[in-house]
Amino acid sequence: MEPDLQGMRAFVLLADELHFGRAAARLFLTQQALSKRIRRLENALAVPLFDRTTRRVELTPAGRRFLPLARDAVAAYDTAVAAVRETAAPLRVEVFAERFTPLRVLREAAGRTPGLRVEPTMRQGLATALPAVRTGELDAAFGRVHDVGGFWPADLDHRPVHLEPLHAFVDEAHPLADRPVLRLPDLRTAGIAMPDPGGAEEWRGYLSRLRDELGVPVRFTEPAIGVRDYGKQMRRERRAVMLSEAGTDLEDPRMRRIPIIEPVVMHLWSVTWRRENRDPRLRRLLAALPVPSIPDPGDHRVWIPEVDRAALA
Repeated sequence: MEPDLQGMRAFVLLADELHFGRAAARLFLTQQALSKRIRRLENALAVPLFDRTTRRVELTPAGRRFLPLARDAVAAYDTAVAAVRETAAPLRVEVFAERFTPLRVLREAAGRTPGLRVEPTMRQGLATALPAVRTGELDAAFGRVHDVGGFWPADLDHRPVHLEPLHAFVDEAHPLADRPVLRLPDLRTAGIAMPDPGGAEEWRGYLSRLRDELGVPVRFTEPAIGVRDYGKQMRRERRAVMLSEAGTDLEDPRMRRIPIIEPVVMHLWSVTWRRENRDPRLRRLLAALPVPSIPDPGDHRVWIPEVDRAALA
């Protein structure tokens, strides 16, 4: 039989999703066209690869045996194509937004990798970037991999790259503006006010876990359009504080940054990529990215959401 790369790619994606609608969407096909590709492959192999009912799709024993070999075949082809195209387009990597840590981490990793070209994108949310990673429009994306909505896609992998402390930010006229540090009782009294995160569902989940695990009131305000709007919202707060990364520069002399201690509130950044992406440039980038040190599980002076801490462990 002649090699059927389209059929094997369709088979691998359907085996990942076990749902014709989702697999067809990832391939930009109709469900009918996807069914034809699967049927053509099954006819060529002379064995059924899936058991189909009106309620579910499952791999047959032959399909389970064929899956790892089909993955290898598709990956080998993608690796060969990537090697030929290596000098062409740069890697496209989602960094969330310009003012956050991932852009710096990406620059440093690219600087340690001679000849590597990267092009950052800023969709301001991992939940909004994941579909582009799955289709190959993006090669990788930084973000918090929990609370992105629904189940984590089986075709994506991820690993932690950086832990960043969060500080409180207030206007110079705020009652807490002269405090050298804030502790948990201060946060519980003042509360936290944050612009609505929109499509960044993972950030909403992080703040909700902070509220539930530490008992700190959290209130969402209207979305902030850019750094200036973020500053305007901050200046309106006379009781609550806003949170951002310790390294955030809001470019406003009226803003005060206050470290949070006992516990230090930490945010975990991870990088995610498509498992089948065998581009050697991506592998070099992943190898150049840092690996964060793991805080002592018994150290209550550091807070990370329990689900994030489990991922680190």
